[in-house]
Amino acid sequence: MLYIENLSVSYGTRRVLTDVSLEVNSGEVVALIGPNGAGKSTLVRAISGVIPVESGRIHSNVFSRSSVNLLSLSPMQRARSLAVVPQSASMPPAFTVWETVLMGRTPYLNFLGQVSAKDEAIARLALQKVDALDLSERRVGELSGGEQQRVLLARALAQSTPILLLDEPTSNLDLHYQVSFMETVSALAHRDNLAVLVALHDLNLAARYADRVALLVDGEIKATGTPRQVLTPELISTAYHLPVQVILHPFADVPLVIPGNTASCKKL
Repeated sequence: MLYIENLSVSYGTRRVLTDVSLEVNSGEVVALIGPNGAGKSTLVRAISGVIPVESGRIHSNVFSRSSVNLLSLSPMQRARSLAVVPQSASMPPAFTVWETVLMGRTPYLNFLGQVSAKDEAIARLALQKVDALDLSERRVGELSGGEQQRVLLARALAQSTPILLLDEPTSNLDLHYQVSFMETVSALAHRDNLAVLVALHDLNLAARYADRVALLVDGEIKATGTPRQVLTPELISTAYHLPVQVILHPFADVPLVIPGNTASCKKL
């Protein structure tokens, strides 16, 4: 669905990403993890076309059996191919939730910018999918952080794209909203057959909700695989320069990463 091949990005003379290759298939969540400064947000921005690419390819077979170079698409065409939930977005506080989510239909509006009944139906369904339909008439400035993130996700879903990119969407949320948000993202990917790439700081959220994990360190992919394959003491300790223990999660069959001494815990 989404293929990144040998992607390199530089800021001036500083190389930020070096020959990054990664694929995200339909119906799966791939978590992009790595320490601060590893290049996670840069990769998301490069895929979405916000920053230029030095070399490499980003392509997809979304609309046909043949591969399409996403970098060659116009902004409008790209907006119909992939949607982004940014790390932090400043939404107009006086806009209602309904008006904000309808913005996701912008790539499909006619030259007069008229919203059709179909656009409204898609926006309403997007709000239902993130359990935020009851917020429709609220002003964005009145919402909590968790509610705003759900609105951003609904706006992205309203774009009706098969690829969804999320840049550290849980970084400013409390524990309840982190879990709720990632549960929603995982369910959407599997139910609606979306290809989801999500940059995450929290390794245990990645372990719990990602189908596969990609470890990015100093602009290079160091490992990809299932959470069990990537979230190992050796890989994580080396990447984060911190000794960790990886044990079996007490409530789920996934790894649990714990800094410090966990010698008395059951190891994977």
